Amino acid sequence: MENNENAQKIELSQFIVVKLGVEQYGINIQYVQNIVRMINITRVPKAPYYIKGVVNLRGDIIPVMSIRLKFDMEEDIQTDSTRIIFVKLEGNEIGLIVDEVKEVIQLSEADIDNISRESHEEKDAYVFGVGKIGESLVTLLNIEELIKVNDPLKV
Repeated sequence: MENNENAQKIELSQFIVVKLGVEQYGINIQYVQNIVRMINITRVPKAPYYIKGVVNLRGDIIPVMSIRLKFDMEEDIQTDSTRIIFVKLEGNEIGLIVDEVKEVIQLSEADIDNISRESHEEKDAYVFGVGKIGESLVTLLNIEELIKVNDPLKV
């Protein structure tokens, strides 16, 4: 019986698995507010290169970021699978453009390998670990670091 109780205490986290190019990334579901098909994005002058602009979502004006551009990947290509995932952190909401939303997965702490911080690539700061699902690996995004925009009006 005691083993069963210990098994119950394992922390499970849910992640939405998204694709950017051929890579799979996981976004912790606790931050996700909404997922929508691509909608019209209004450009904002002097925004950072990775901020595509803003959208009006149910009366709220929300900035939209290209994760591809922030990761120095090629420009987003809109397809029928392209989605905007709206995440909220400490009262700030932002949309993240992804190529495709795949599925929701559950990972225990044992399924997640933390990443060492020895790399000096900027995009490595946006990742906190790698999740293992069977034979597949999912890079887990650090949403706090990813959506940090020091001053959105500076280029």
